[in-house]
Amino acid sequence: MYKSAIIALFCAISMNSKSQTIIPLYQGKVPNSIENTEQEVKNVNTAGQIRYGKVTQPTLEIHLPEKGKANGAAVVIVPGGGYSIVSYTNEGTDIAAAFNKMGVSAFILKYRLPSDKTMADKTIGPLQDAQQAIRLVRLRAKEWGIDTAKVGIIGFSAGGHLASTAGTHFTKPVINNPEKISLRPDFMILVYPVISLTEDLMHKGSRDNLIGAGPTADLTTLYSNDTQITPKTPPTMLIHAGDDKTVKVANSLRFYESLVKNGVSAEMHIYPKGGHGFGVNNKTTQDKWTERVENWLKAGNFIPGK
Repeated sequence: MYKSAIIALFCAISMNSKSQTIIPLYQGKVPNSIENTEQEVKNVNTAGQIRYGKVTQPTLEIHLPEKGKANGAAVVIVPGGGYSIVSYTNEGTDIAAAFNKMGVSAFILKYRLPSDKTMADKTIGPLQDAQQAIRLVRLRAKEWGIDTAKVGIIGFSAGGHLASTAGTHFTKPVINNPEKISLRPDFMILVYPVISLTEDLMHKGSRDNLIGAGPTADLTTLYSNDTQITPKTPPTMLIHAGDDKTVKVANSLRFYESLVKNGVSAEMHIYPKGGHGFGVNNKTTQDKWTERVENWLKAGNFIPGK
């Protein structure tokens, strides 16, 4: 009896530790990396929120729902930070907890930040990590109890740009994919996203960090993701605040218009207030955008309805 209880406790501890495991995104050398002396920086503010800078070793943090609650859906979470930091708590672990409550497995991507010091081509570095995250979740889907047809992506601010790049550039692999696993997210959720890198809509920091301060017209168009939408772009949910002074709400509006033009299923919620970077909780309203997302996922048959 005592021995059985010990075994049961050990198994419970193992299951719990497995549910929040951090793994390297790549085995061996990180692609597109060059020899460098950069050291990752971890900052913790007075509220206990973690932000990472100078990321050169990308990781995936696995958050699995409680046993019996998982429904087979999964989401790769891409925090924001202007392609200069990764806002890991506000737009990472807090978000994973919200999805776990829905029964959705969550995978937080700590992606490389574009830099000529660490990458041969900084314009593709973050996208490599996003594509690899999607590939890895599908590759190990059986192990994690995931339906490979229900793997989505959510991104915030510059992370929304990266998520929307993954959702519009999936036919252009920038990683090795010997198994020919689909790199297309099954759904996208973009929260106050950077979309366009044009002069009138860009978030300058994100643009400059990713493609440089004086990019060519072709490069600007390539990474202005409203111009990259096709009928094969995944169904998309957009969340933004009208008073966002950091990333203009027109980024979401333009993306939505292009989705509709291409016949892609889309839903959008624009709050009058909330500013930028509100994370899981827009304190200006009692409405919870995560509940809107849950309803949208049910309507799209990505998670079970009532």
